[in-house]
Amino acid sequence: MNRKFIFFDIDGTLQSFKTHRLSSGTIEAFDQLHAKGIKTFISTGRPRQIIAPMPVKFDGYITMNGGYVYTEDKLLHSNPIPMELSNRWIRHAFEKGITTFSFMPDDICINRQDPVIDKLRAQLDFEMPRVWTLDEMLDKTVCQFIVLQPESMDKELLEMLPGCRLPRWHPAFSDLISGDSSKAVGMQKIMDYFNIRQEETIAFGDGGNDIEMLDFAGIGVAMGNADDSVKSHADYITTDVDHEGIQHALINLGII
Repeated sequence: MNRKFIFFDIDGTLQSFKTHRLSSGTIEAFDQLHAKGIKTFISTGRPRQIIAPMPVKFDGYITMNGGYVYTEDKLLHSNPIPMELSNRWIRHAFEKGITTFSFMPDDICINRQDPVIDKLRAQLDFEMPRVWTLDEMLDKTVCQFIVLQPESMDKELLEMLPGCRLPRWHPAFSDLISGDSSKAVGMQKIMDYFNIRQEETIAFGDGGNDIEMLDFAGIGVAMGNADDSVKSHADYITTDVDHEGIQHALINLGII
């Protein structure tokens, strides 16, 4: 099977929520991929500041759900939320006491402490950023927010921020991005740069923000730990992240 370019979500796909590490089988699979000349890419909702070093090589990075895309030496795409909408959300979050992370190309911050944040930090294993004031957060170039609010409030938020999207991957919080950002858009930027054809790609994911990527890839692979709503968009469903899902799929698809 002629698949030469593979895109990987991080949390729940490359890295276990339990160990926050790549499994031995995943590392072994990457060695085999690179030995065959297959290029590998990150595709995550994380900003680059909280992507921990990994013991494998990547040829490019889709971060902030397609809002910021780069290789080791070149920025390919930056798509911030319009500043008017960004400022509107920040003022609303401060006024209503809603916790929000702000992900910028060169920095991250949060507007307040929140007990739920400790659970998020533990789940994703990153160092908490500094709390910023309202004035500090306004008028910044922001590619993504994390919004800590239940799904029942999403409709109201989108009405307040026309032209934005809320790809949700957790019951307690959602990503907030520009309406024309997605991991699929990030894939297209990578494909244009490397002259990749769509049918040459595979994408691995487990969350709601991976759906567009799974639909767009030549082959979309859902992890066994993904929700059924995500699995319904996959061409192949593998075992879960804690049972060598990546290696299992690559072997059974004839890639390694």
